[in-house]
Amino acid sequence: MSGRTGRTIRLMLVDDHPVMRAGLANLLSGEPEFSVIAQASDARAALAGWREHRPDVLLLDISLPDIDGIEVLRQLKSEEPQARVLMLTSSEAKEDLRQSLAAGAAGYVTKSVDPDVLFAAIRSAFEKPGVIEQGGLFRPDGDEGGEALSPREQEVLNLLRQGFSNGEIGKLLGVSRRTARAHVSAILRKLGASARTEAVTRGFEKGILKI
Repeated sequence: MSGRTGRTIRLMLVDDHPVMRAGLANLLSGEPEFSVIAQASDARAALAGWREHRPDVLLLDISLPDIDGIEVLRQLKSEEPQARVLMLTSSEAKEDLRQSLAAGAAGYVTKSVDPDVLFAAIRSAFEKPGVIEQGGLFRPDGDEGGEALSPREQEVLNLLRQGFSNGEIGKLLGVSRRTARAHVSAILRKLGASARTEAVTRGFEKGILKI
């Protein structure tokens, strides 16, 4: 049976959390237009599974135990430029979204979105790759908010000022080390800094940090 797209969209799920993956598969299987044909829990299985099954859309988590999802995306797109990959992640870091788009993601959805938003993002990835979904809608040529630091990035900058490592920042903020690193990368890029100490200096110069 086909759905709104006029045909069944064949999906592959890549997530290292079995419960999350099972719940997602159950959710998607309840929609007549979607068919979950394969699953994987790490990068190697993701690439092998994609080659074997050639799904219409690959739903790919960023945090994986071996190679992160963005690198998997890069490898996949270099092998098959037409592959449609929807990033489905807990990370709300703009840097992760930016890198995913640069690597060729057809969309970007956080795991906190409502099911209807996820369904719409899958359809968009299948029908018109290049649209970025993250609760709201971002387009490749759209404005992502300029180069101002977000409140979370300002918080991370203040922690950099105190000398905390990425791992320590992640623990303090309740996020993964990888997400903390993405925030730091975004801060360096936005402030035009090549190192953490330089970013802190720029933070004081711009009035983001106070003595």
